[in-house]
Amino acid sequence: MSAFSCPLPADPADTVQLGHGSGGLLMHRLLEETILPALDNRLLRQGHDSAVLDGTTGKRLAFTTDSYVVRPRFFPGGDIGTLAVNGTVNDLAMAGARPRWMSVGLILEEGLPMDELRRTLASMKAAADAAGVALVTGDTKVVDHGHGDGIFINTSGIGVIEHDLAIGAGAIRPGDVILLSGDLGRHGICILAEREGLAFETTIESDTAALHTPVLALLDAGVPVHCLRDLTRGGLASALVELMLASGHSTEIRERDIPVEPQVRGACELLGLDPLYVANEGRMIAIVPEDAAANALEILASFPETADARAIGTIKEGVSGQVVLASTVGTRRIVDMLPGDQLPRIC
Repeated sequence: MSAFSCPLPADPADTVQLGHGSGGLLMHRLLEETILPALDNRLLRQGHDSAVLDGTTGKRLAFTTDSYVVRPRFFPGGDIGTLAVNGTVNDLAMAGARPRWMSVGLILEEGLPMDELRRTLASMKAAADAAGVALVTGDTKVVDHGHGDGIFINTSGIGVIEHDLAIGAGAIRPGDVILLSGDLGRHGICILAEREGLAFETTIESDTAALHTPVLALLDAGVPVHCLRDLTRGGLASALVELMLASGHSTEIRERDIPVEPQVRGACELLGLDPLYVANEGRMIAIVPEDAAANALEILASFPETADARAIGTIKEGVSGQVVLASTVGTRRIVDMLPGDQLPRIC
């Protein structure tokens, strides 16, 4: 997730369109040119999904917040409640933190069926229990019918950092290897199929999953992880461009090593979408030194959430922010951020 979630600007210099967030170029400009300068402070400049704080017990803490407005609220493989918990757990995990506590803010539209609310809360509780996270505080507001689209959820999370690594874009070095935890695009295509009533030969399920267990296993094994990033809005492509801009480096990734399930690839071709930009809710990249990559892949392969992990590219010196894709047919192209989002309202 992005550090902030907010509407897209039609022109960031003067107006904000009342639309929904994206992981694209406009969001990047809105954050860099408007929101971050207005709220500027040392911790915010970390530029991570979670702020890393000095705790009073001598251990560092990670703190994150996010909001969920997915439509439809229930979909194959999950629902808005599962998404809210897993998304916040993953933001903490990307800072290398062990998730511990969460808050829940519910904005309910008048007329929401109570059965849907109960089902959503049950999903949140099950996901939190599975992640070992306690839902310890919250708030509920009800808005007039027609002003809330059923239910919106805001979650905040706190995790404990149990290592001394400084995980983030600033730690990325030339020669590092980029590890992708699994196949791309299932969440975004799942949501689009449900929203538009598209029928495929097999049901495409969301990849939503909590990733803290494999991340903590890497850290417990002493893997010197340099950077972690989950691949939500804007997908793999936007995440890599953002990280290369922040680190001052460039990268080349190999299309042949990036897994996309055949039904997802087929749906993308049919709909004119690029899987590199389609959102995921249970996928991440881990950037590690070259001599640690084989061990890291072996560890990731031992968990169901990351069983299909593979190395997809290498960090290079070069043009800051440049991401090059080596295609399966031997050509190379520059991967940029999209001006907007391919699929709004997917998380």
